[in-house]
Amino acid sequence: MDSASFAAGAFKQLGLKVFERGWLSSNNILFAPSRRAPATVVDTGYVSHAEQTLALLASALGPVGLERVINTHLHSDHVGGNSKTQAQWNCETLVPEASLDPARRWDESRLSYVDTGQRCPRFRVDSALAAGKSIVLADYPWQAWSAPGHDPDALLLFQADSGVMLSGDALWEQRLAIIFPALEGEEAAFGEALAALDLVEQLAPKIVIPGHGRVFTDVAGAVKSSRERLHHFLRHPERHLDYAERALLMFNMLEHGQRRQQDLVEWLSATPVFQRILARRGLASDAATSNALRVIDSLAAGGQLHREDEWVMLSGRLR
Repeated sequence: MDSASFAAGAFKQLGLKVFERGWLSSNNILFAPSRRAPATVVDTGYVSHAEQTLALLASALGPVGLERVINTHLHSDHVGGNSKTQAQWNCETLVPEASLDPARRWDESRLSYVDTGQRCPRFRVDSALAAGKSIVLADYPWQAWSAPGHDPDALLLFQADSGVMLSGDALWEQRLAIIFPALEGEEAAFGEALAALDLVEQLAPKIVIPGHGRVFTDVAGAVKSSRERLHHFLRHPERHLDYAERALLMFNMLEHGQRRQQDLVEWLSATPVFQRILARRGLASDAATSNALRVIDSLAAGGQLHREDEWVMLSGRLR
């Protein structure tokens, strides 16, 4: 049996459906209602895709409606549809326990939306899911595990009987998520991300549903490549700064598609996370414009972006 058929059989048994969304919005994992649990979605994508998220969920659920949202962590690309799902279905919303208080207070010093220059409508938070606890999805128990590194409060979910894991952004098949605490000088976060990979190895999932990208079964290969990237960043932290700048700029471009270069430079210069990276490089604030142009140049040279007169645009293959 090939890996796709193997995964499809497991998902049918577990009562789940995966909506693979791309890199602006996280994947959405929908669990059918049962006598033991309500209809539930894990992660709701970015706000600019919220109408698409509602349409996908409504089409799959029919008249049942969504009753519960669970978030693996609170980055904008995972919770941006929460507000609209609540407005549509008044569904209960659970967040990682460590994020409960700042999310309820909408504490912008703890939440990342202003810091990254990303949009996220405020949403209601009803309760928390704690690491070590089990929650029933469809007819099966899933255990929550702490998976810091990318986000210190993040969780992954694991169904031990089937070997299916919802890894959030702790593990992708081919890429590595930004280690956000390291951008603030918390180098120990690289070790936390490595420990999350150790946890994945110990749990030994057969199938991983990542926060972004396709479902995969070569878990050992994904762990190996992620571990190599993390060790590389540990040895060369400035490379992680480069990686983060490019990824955050590309996220903004995936949202907008095209922007005037001057507007993009002003956004980069004014956004706190880029200001912090600039300081980490030992550069003064008056270097913000030249640094912004350097990041744009790097992505243009790599083919991800291109320029037309005063405009910066996504390359055609990324639109």
